[in-house]
Amino acid sequence: MSEPRVPGGGDDAVELPCGETRPMSVFDLGMREYDCACGASHGVVTDVNPPERFLPEFLVTTLREAVETTSEELPEFGTPHLMGIVLEEFPERVTAVDASENPDMGYSMLWVTEFDSRRLHEVIVELVVELMEHAVSHADDSAAMTQFEEKMLQFDVGEFVDQYRAERDLDADDVYV
Repeated sequence: MSEPRVPGGGDDAVELPCGETRPMSVFDLGMREYDCACGASHGVVTDVNPPERFLPEFLVTTLREAVETTSEELPEFGTPHLMGIVLEEFPERVTAVDASENPDMGYSMLWVTEFDSRRLHEVIVELVVELMEHAVSHADDSAAMTQFEEKMLQFDVGEFVDQYRAERDLDADDVYV
Protein backbone atom coordinates (compact mmCIF):
# COMPACT_ATOMS: atom_id res chain seq x y z
CA MET A 1 0.00 0.00 0.00
CA SER A 2 1.43 3.39 -0.91
CA GLU A 3 1.64 6.28 1.53
CA PRO A 4 -0.76 9.20 1.15
CA ARG A 5 0.61 12.23 -0.63
CA VAL A 6 -0.36 15.86 -0.55
CA PRO A 7 -1.46 16.94 -4.02
CA GLY A 8 1.25 19.19 -5.36
CA GLY A 9 3.21 18.58 -2.15
CA GLY A 10 6.94 18.48 -2.12
CA ASP A 11 8.83 15.27 -2.19
CA ASP A 12 11.98 16.45 -0.48
CA ALA A 13 13.43 13.55 1.46
CA VAL A 14 12.97 13.63 5.22
CA GLU A 15 15.40 11.44 7.13
CA LEU A 16 13.62 10.27 10.28
CA PRO A 17 15.41 9.82 13.62
CA CYS A 18 15.31 6.05 13.08
CA GLY A 19 17.23 6.38 9.80
CA GLU A 20 14.27 5.69 7.49
CA THR A 21 13.64 8.25 4.75
CA ARG A 22 10.22 9.45 3.63
CA PRO A 23 9.03 12.18 1.26
CA MET A 24 7.95 15.39 3.00
CA SER A 25 4.54 15.09 1.36
CA VAL A 26 3.75 12.14 3.66
CA PHE A 27 3.55 14.55 6.63
CA ASP A 28 0.36 16.58 6.45
CA LEU A 29 -1.08 19.24 8.74
CA GLY A 30 -3.39 16.89 10.60
CA MET A 31 -0.77 14.29 11.36
CA ARG A 32 0.39 13.95 14.95
CA GLU A 33 2.05 10.56 14.72
CA TYR A 34 3.63 8.58 11.91
CA ASP A 35 3.63 4.77 11.95
CA CYS A 36 7.00 4.03 10.42
CA ALA A 37 8.29 1.03 8.52
CA CYS A 38 10.89 0.68 11.30
CA GLY A 39 8.06 -0.45 13.58
CA ALA A 40 7.97 2.68 15.73
CA SER A 41 5.44 5.48 15.91
CA HIS A 42 7.10 8.88 15.58
CA GLY A 43 5.58 12.04 17.04
CA VAL A 44 4.91 14.66 14.36
CA VAL A 45 4.61 18.40 15.00
CA THR A 46 4.34 21.35 12.63
CA ASP A 47 4.78 25.03 13.36
CA VAL A 48 1.05 25.58 12.83
CA ASN A 49 0.21 23.35 15.81
CA PRO A 50 -0.62 25.64 18.72
CA PRO A 51 1.41 25.21 21.92
CA GLU A 52 -1.93 24.44 23.61
CA ARG A 53 -1.59 21.03 21.97
CA PHE A 54 0.80 20.27 24.86
CA LEU A 55 0.15 22.89 27.55
CA PRO A 56 -2.91 24.57 29.06
CA GLU A 57 -3.76 28.01 27.73
CA PHE A 58 -2.98 29.76 31.03
CA LEU A 59 0.54 28.32 31.00
CA VAL A 60 1.10 29.28 27.36
CA THR A 61 0.00 32.83 28.24
CA THR A 62 2.41 32.89 31.19
CA LEU A 63 5.27 31.61 29.03
CA ARG A 64 4.53 34.23 26.38
CA GLU A 65 4.69 36.95 29.03
CA ALA A 66 7.82 35.58 30.73
CA VAL A 67 9.99 34.22 27.92
CA GLU A 68 11.78 36.76 25.77
CA THR A 69 12.46 35.48 22.29
CA THR A 70 15.28 36.79 20.13
CA SER A 71 13.74 35.87 16.81
CA GLU A 72 12.23 38.53 14.59
CA GLU A 73 10.43 35.81 12.62
CA LEU A 74 9.00 34.19 15.78
CA PRO A 75 8.62 37.00 18.31
CA GLU A 76 5.95 35.19 20.37
CA PHE A 77 6.74 32.05 22.36
CA GLY A 78 5.05 29.11 20.65
CA THR A 79 5.38 25.61 19.28
CA PRO A 80 8.65 26.28 17.42
CA HIS A 81 10.21 27.33 20.74
CA LEU A 82 8.88 24.23 22.50
CA MET A 83 10.29 22.02 19.76
CA GLY A 84 13.56 23.96 19.88
CA ILE A 85 13.86 23.01 23.55
CA VAL A 86 13.19 19.35 22.69
CA LEU A 87 15.70 19.49 19.82
CA GLU A 88 18.33 21.05 22.06
CA GLU A 89 17.87 18.36 24.72
CA PHE A 90 17.52 15.41 22.30
CA PRO A 91 19.31 16.34 19.05
CA GLU A 92 19.66 12.72 17.92
CA ARG A 93 15.98 11.99 18.52
CA VAL A 94 14.42 14.82 16.51
CA THR A 95 14.45 15.59 12.81
CA ALA A 96 13.71 19.23 12.06
CA VAL A 97 12.79 20.16 8.50
CA ASP A 98 12.51 23.65 7.03
CA ALA A 99 9.51 23.35 4.73
CA SER A 100 9.21 27.07 4.00
CA GLU A 101 10.30 26.56 0.38
CA ASN A 102 7.40 24.14 -0.07
CA PRO A 103 4.24 26.27 0.29
CA ASP A 104 1.94 23.41 -0.74
CA MET A 105 2.67 21.69 2.57
CA GLY A 106 0.77 24.28 4.63
CA TYR A 107 3.48 24.53 7.27
CA SER A 108 6.94 26.06 7.42
CA MET A 109 8.55 23.73 9.95
CA LEU A 110 8.18 20.02 10.55
CA TRP A 111 9.55 18.03 13.46
CA VAL A 112 9.51 14.23 13.54
CA THR A 113 10.63 12.65 16.80
CA GLU A 114 11.85 9.26 17.86
CA PHE A 115 9.19 9.50 20.59
CA ASP A 116 5.56 8.64 19.92
CA SER A 117 3.12 11.54 20.34
CA ARG A 118 2.28 10.72 23.96
CA ARG A 119 5.91 10.42 25.06
CA LEU A 120 6.71 13.63 23.18
CA HIS A 121 3.93 15.32 25.15
CA GLU A 122 5.55 14.12 28.40
CA VAL A 123 9.01 15.28 27.26
CA ILE A 124 7.68 18.77 26.50
CA VAL A 125 5.99 19.02 29.90
CA GLU A 126 9.16 17.79 31.65
CA LEU A 127 11.29 20.36 29.82
CA VAL A 128 8.86 23.21 30.54
CA VAL A 129 8.93 22.28 34.25
CA GLU A 130 12.75 22.42 34.11
CA LEU A 131 12.52 25.83 32.41
CA MET A 132 10.16 27.06 35.11
CA GLU A 133 12.42 25.71 37.87
CA HIS A 134 15.39 27.50 36.32
CA ALA A 135 13.41 30.75 36.18
CA VAL A 136 12.29 30.44 39.81
CA SER A 137 15.88 29.76 40.90
CA HIS A 138 16.85 33.19 39.54
CA ALA A 139 14.11 34.99 41.43
CA ASP A 140 16.25 35.48 44.56
CA ASP A 141 13.30 34.28 46.59
CA SER A 142 14.15 31.14 48.53
CA ALA A 143 10.55 30.78 49.71
CA ALA A 144 9.32 30.74 46.11
CA MET A 145 11.94 28.16 45.18
CA THR A 146 11.01 25.97 48.15
CA GLN A 147 7.31 26.25 47.34
CA PHE A 148 7.95 25.42 43.69
CA GLU A 149 10.06 22.39 44.61
CA GLU A 150 7.36 21.15 47.01
CA LYS A 151 4.71 21.47 44.31
CA MET A 152 6.90 19.65 41.80
CA LEU A 153 7.36 16.73 44.21
CA GLN A 154 3.59 16.27 44.00
CA PHE A 155 3.44 16.76 40.23
CA ASP A 156 3.21 13.59 38.14
CA VAL A 157 3.98 14.31 34.48
CA GLY A 158 2.34 11.12 33.18
CA GLU A 159 -0.83 11.79 35.15
CA PHE A 160 -0.89 15.40 33.96
CA VAL A 161 -0.56 14.30 30.32
CA ASP A 162 -3.31 11.69 30.76
CA GLN A 163 -5.66 14.25 32.35
CA TYR A 164 -4.84 16.99 29.86
CA ARG A 165 -5.45 14.74 26.89
CA ALA A 166 -8.68 13.37 28.43
CA GLU A 167 -9.90 16.86 29.35
CA ARG A 168 -9.47 17.94 25.78
CA ASP A 169 -11.42 14.80 24.80
CA LEU A 170 -8.85 13.82 22.26
CA ASP A 171 -9.55 10.89 20.02
CA ALA A 172 -8.04 9.53 16.85
CA ASP A 173 -9.76 12.16 14.69
CA ASP A 174 -8.47 15.18 16.60
CA VAL A 175 -5.67 17.18 15.03
CA TYR A 176 -3.78 18.41 18.09
CA VAL A 177 -3.02 15.25 20.09
